[in-house]
Amino acid sequence: MTGRGVDQTLPHSIHPHLFEPYLSNAREYVMFAEKHGEKHYYLPMDYDYIWGDALEELSRLQPDLRIINLETEVATSERHQPDNAIHYRELK
Repeated sequence: MTGRGVDQTLPHSIHPHLFEPYLSNAREYVMFAEKHGEKHYYLPMDYDYIWGDALEELSRLQPDLRIINLETEVATSERHQPDNAIHYRELK
């Protein structure tokens, strides 16, 4: 999920504070991925990184339309939605 670490690898990330019972800093997800993964993340990552192989595949297929489901919100607020069990930030 982009709000749980991926955004921390990008050139312009939001504050890493999380409102979760088990982690309070999204950078811990990045450290976990580096510790348990096969590669080191050279920070900051390019914005293309988040799309993985999808950009190359979309370029190859040349679709007429691209519809993307992010499975997360895009927000820059430092406030969270306390009544939501999922880590969502309030939209400004």
